[in-house]
Amino acid sequence: MFSQLGLGAAACASLARLGYQTPTPIQIKAIPVVLTGADLLARAQTGTGKTAAFGLPMIDRLSTPGANAGGRTPRALVLVPTRELAVQVHQALSAYAAPTRLRVAAIFGGVGMGPQIQSLRRGADIVVATPGRLIDHLQRRTVDLSAIEVLTLDEGDRMLDMGFLPALRRIVAALPRRRQTMLFSATLPEAVIRLSAEFTRDAVRVDVSTQQVVAATVTHHVHHVAPERKRDMLTQILNEDDAAQALVFCRTKRGANRVGEDLGQRGVRAGVIHGNKSQGARSRALDDFKSGRVRVLVATDIAARGLDIAHLPLVVNFDLPLVAEDYVHRVGRTGRAGQRGRAVSLVTASEAGLLRQIQQVVVAPLERVGALAVAATDTRRGIGAGRNRSGGRRAVSAGRWSAA
Repeated sequence: MFSQLGLGAAACASLARLGYQTPTPIQIKAIPVVLTGADLLARAQTGTGKTAAFGLPMIDRLSTPGANAGGRTPRALVLVPTRELAVQVHQALSAYAAPTRLRVAAIFGGVGMGPQIQSLRRGADIVVATPGRLIDHLQRRTVDLSAIEVLTLDEGDRMLDMGFLPALRRIVAALPRRRQTMLFSATLPEAVIRLSAEFTRDAVRVDVSTQQVVAATVTHHVHHVAPERKRDMLTQILNEDDAAQALVFCRTKRGANRVGEDLGQRGVRAGVIHGNKSQGARSRALDDFKSGRVRVLVATDIAARGLDIAHLPLVVNFDLPLVAEDYVHRVGRTGRAGQRGRAVSLVTASEAGLLRQIQQVVVAPLERVGALAVAATDTRRGIGAGRNRSGGRRAVSAGRWSAA
């Protein structure tokens, strides 16, 4: 029970109202540490309840009797790498803080500054922000970080991958030295360890991954395919389970647009999100996907973080990511909260080296699926045009796999 972790009555009441009864492993390990005020370095795969692990004890601390709840100056800052994750974390923290007087503001790019400035002027206890937009506010002096008591860096590895280290250093320089700092990450490469050493003091390390950086409920399948046959193979995979939704990852914005257009021509309702889309267009595409108005969402890696889609059964890597750790973040969109999920990768001969790197990161075997008979005349008829599941399966070892 959450009450046994040391959370106060307000936090427990909020959880009961939201229907949460049993804490996850990261919550069990992290919440008591955070409540002591100690700095924290935590590794946990996506979909394990990290937001509650740092958000609940943070809200508990800020809302204790005598705390300046409802004041004008932010007292807690949560930094995230993407707009989508900022929206998701803002929504979660707002729900957790509902029984209290705490106010939560979201600061991210792709939308106008005006509403964000007004929100900050009205007063916010907790600010959830992307680094770039937060620096914009710092430069305009529309946000005051001098009273920050708690700093959380969410998805630390991804922020480093996206080149945010200079921005993070600039933001941290504007914070009080006396503060509690938490860093959460799906992976802990040396760069993240150095980041923790720079920004935290004597951080308690919590690791619930046990070397399994992707949820054990996810199965991993690999299809070897010629580049010109990828779109046919994608349609064939979608044909295998025509009731399920799927998130399809492409390496480039142009590639995502082309795959989305091709699926539409094949009769598959698909939305597309990437960095060149406006925030409004991205939000509409995601809403259409969540509501079921579109069955497939095609995305670049910008969507690998922050997409919170309940019971997403299938993730397809149309292109393998260039960085092995990004595979973890992509497939982390499925198999969340104990649900079963499937990750399918379409691998060309030129991507064999990338596949070997991914296998070194992912403990679970990448299972090679025998070539499916894909008839262009069938796949052009769209979803449900016919299924062919011929071909055996065998595990792919990083050292043995070779492109045929």
